[in-house]
Amino acid sequence: MDISTPASATLSDLMNSRYSCRGFLPKPVEREVIEKILLMSQRTASWCNSQAWQVAITEAPATDRLRKAMESEEAQADSAFDIPAPTEYRGVYKDRRRECGLQLYESVGVMPGDRVASAKQAQENFRFFGAPHVALITTEVALGPYGAVDCGGYVQNFMLAARSLGVASIAQAALAMKSEFLRKWFEIPDNRQVVCGISFGYEDREHPANSFRTRRAPMSEVVQWVRS
Repeated sequence: MDISTPASATLSDLMNSRYSCRGFLPKPVEREVIEKILLMSQRTASWCNSQAWQVAITEAPATDRLRKAMESEEAQADSAFDIPAPTEYRGVYKDRRRECGLQLYESVGVMPGDRVASAKQAQENFRFFGAPHVALITTEVALGPYGAVDCGGYVQNFMLAARSLGVASIAQAALAMKSEFLRKWFEIPDNRQVVCGISFGYEDREHPANSFRTRRAPMSEVVQWVRS
């Protein structure tokens, strides 16, 4: 049985070529391209078609203002997630997280144990890795965890849609650490929770942080077949 189709090949190419970009060119993405990404992403499935997501997008001048604002004392002091962060990474989850971190640090020349250099690299999250745009994703508080789940589907589709149009991206849970500050900056009402941000733009192919790719677990580690 041949299960290959042009559509599946295209989707497979997008899934395999998408990666978390950590070095962007300053060139803004054209408004019509961003609108196409948003239109495609809006087809995301959601619980009862609730479409929990709301998206605030910065254009290049606003992104630069926000980048500067993230250096302020108010932003630096904020470390509050709206949605609880993982309490701990254990076992294979800890291993995967560590492997990803080591790949990143190796790519940018951070030596193991160099706390100063690793902290400096971590701060790149709040500079949006030089991206000209940030999309902040929020959900309605009353929709609970499944509102956040719906937003996760939206984030994935946003990044795949972006990739299909030649735009690179990175989903950033780190930005949700600054939820109180970002809610004020974007004038987001209290009935909405910050889920994450997506920094996006055109990739800098020469940036060393874009030189590695993370592995995915084999199916045998994540799939249980129930036959009877």
